[in-house]
Amino acid sequence: MFEELKPHLAELRKRLLISILTVLVMFFVCFGFWEQILDWMITPLKDVLPAGSNVIFTKVGEAFFTALKVSFFAALILSLPVIFWQLWLFIAPGLYEHEKKFVLPFVISATIMFISGALFAYYIVFPFGFGYLINFGSQLFTALPSIGEYVGFFTKLMFGFGLSFELPVITFFLALLGLVTDESLKSFFKYAILIIFVIAALLTPPDVLSQLLMAGPLILLYGVSILIAKIVNPAKEEEEEEEEKEQKAADA
Repeated sequence: MFEELKPHLAELRKRLLISILTVLVMFFVCFGFWEQILDWMITPLKDVLPAGSNVIFTKVGEAFFTALKVSFFAALILSLPVIFWQLWLFIAPGLYEHEKKFVLPFVISATIMFISGALFAYYIVFPFGFGYLINFGSQLFTALPSIGEYVGFFTKLMFGFGLSFELPVITFFLALLGLVTDESLKSFFKYAILIIFVIAALLTPPDVLSQLLMAGPLILLYGVSILIAKIVNPAKEEEEEEEEKEQKAADA
């Protein structure tokens, strides 16, 4: 069994190595611009800080490690096309020839949807979420947010929204492989709603508006995913399934 897995493990190692090297190269490039990247990242926070407040660091080395986090975050974003390409190349040997031609649409659509989710978080969710968190109790306290904690919180939300927006892309390829249909997604809808709101509660600031701003688009994307599955792999009627069974029995 291990001998059978060896080629797959070697292929996985190759794809991971290429992805890691790409991220490392992008990291060193981004490290040269970490201050500009950080300035972009903290803009939503600065916009809602009350007068007299500022972003600070409280630990020795926090500024340096923040620069590393910022550079790594930007490197991952810039490396997404290569990472998605390597992911496709890893699964491609198990696909049919007509399915392998979707490599370019997969890379482009997966990258676009991830960036769309991240930008939605940055321009729509963050102003409301950070505004609520910073101004809550501002009449009693002075806001002095730590830059290290903020960057960690920021990147978590960006990646959460980016990955969430991959739902239609994932559905397309699962439907292409015959693993999901529009009917299976419809039957799972009520559970999907629950899962979406749980994810939104875990990833967003603890206010209802921010949670709705994440859950709403995800529910919409789930609906889009149902339409995609209906086009790519629609559920078969019982009569069609019976005909297929009879045909297979006749062929046997």
